[in-house]
Amino acid sequence: MDEHLLAFLDYLQEEYNYSNNTTAAYKNDLNQFVNFLHNGHYGHLDGWDDVTPDIVHDYVEYMKTQPYASSSVARKVAAVKSFFNYLHEHNEIHENPTTQVDSPKVKKRLPQTLTFQEVDQLLAAPAHKRTPKNLRDTALLNVLYSTGMRVTEVVSLQIEDIDLEHAMLFCPGKEESSRKLPFDAHTRQILTMYLDEGRPYLVKDKEEKALFLNHRGQQLTRQGLWLIIKAYAKQAELKTSVTPHTLRHSFAAHKLHGGSDLQEVQRLLGHANISTTQIYTHLGDSDNESEDDMIEEAEFFFEEAAAV
Repeated sequence: MDEHLLAFLDYLQEEYNYSNNTTAAYKNDLNQFVNFLHNGHYGHLDGWDDVTPDIVHDYVEYMKTQPYASSSVARKVAAVKSFFNYLHEHNEIHENPTTQVDSPKVKKRLPQTLTFQEVDQLLAAPAHKRTPKNLRDTALLNVLYSTGMRVTEVVSLQIEDIDLEHAMLFCPGKEESSRKLPFDAHTRQILTMYLDEGRPYLVKDKEEKALFLNHRGQQLTRQGLWLIIKAYAKQAELKTSVTPHTLRHSFAAHKLHGGSDLQEVQRLLGHANISTTQIYTHLGDSDNESEDDMIEEAEFFFEEAAAV
C-alpha cells in the first residue's frame, strides 16, 4: 500500500503545487487511517481494493470518538476521500469505497474578515516602493481582494489568463469550476505596471508562463503567498488575524454588504452550493469575532483537501 500513498503525495505536489507542509499534513492523516486499518479486526488486507465502505464508515465513527475538533475530523476524512478518489481515477481500485461516505459536519464559524479600512491598509503596505517585488506584491494582493480567488487559483494563474483590455481574468479549474472574473480599473492599472515594470525583472526563463513569480523566477507557491500576506499584515499593523483566505472572505462579505446578489457572489467564489455562500450574510463589515489561527488554517486545508 505504501507505494500508492507515496505516489498520491507526489501527485499533490506536482499537480496542485502543494507545499511540503500541506503534503505532510496529508501524509499524517493518511498514516492515521493506515494505523486504524492495521489495528482493526478486518483480517488481512491485500491492497486498497479490499477497503470496503463499511470499513471507511467505521473509521469515520471512530474519529468522532477521538478528542479532535469537528474541523479536524472533517479534514482527516477529506484526506482519505481524496486519496481514494485518486486511486479510482487512476484505475488502481475497481470501486471507490468513499463514494457514499458523507464528510462529518463542521461546526459553522463565521469567517474572519477585514473592515474596508483594514483592506486599504493591507493593499497599501507594499505600494510605498516601486521595486519588481513590491509591484508583484501589490498586484497579488489586489487580485486576491478584487476577485475573491482562492490562494491555489491565484498562484496557478498564467499570463494568458489575464485580459487587461476587458479587465477580466480566466480562473482555471475543473469544467464546472472554471469561471471568468472581472476586476476593477485600479487592479487593471496595477497589473499593467507589474507586467511592464515588475515581472520582466523577476523572470529568468522566457518560457515561464506563470503570472506571479518568486525571486527565483519560478511560479509563486501557496506557502510563499502565505508568507507575503503575513508580512504585509504585520507591516500594516493590523490587529485582525490574517490568514490565506482572509481577503477572499472579505471580498464576499463586502460584495454582499454593497448589495450584490447572493447567486452572483456564489458564482464569483466558485461555490458548488449556495449554502456555503450564505454564511457571509451573517457577517457585518466590522467587529467579527476573532478566531484562533490554527482553527482557520485547518478549515483552509479542509477546503483544499475536499476539492482534490
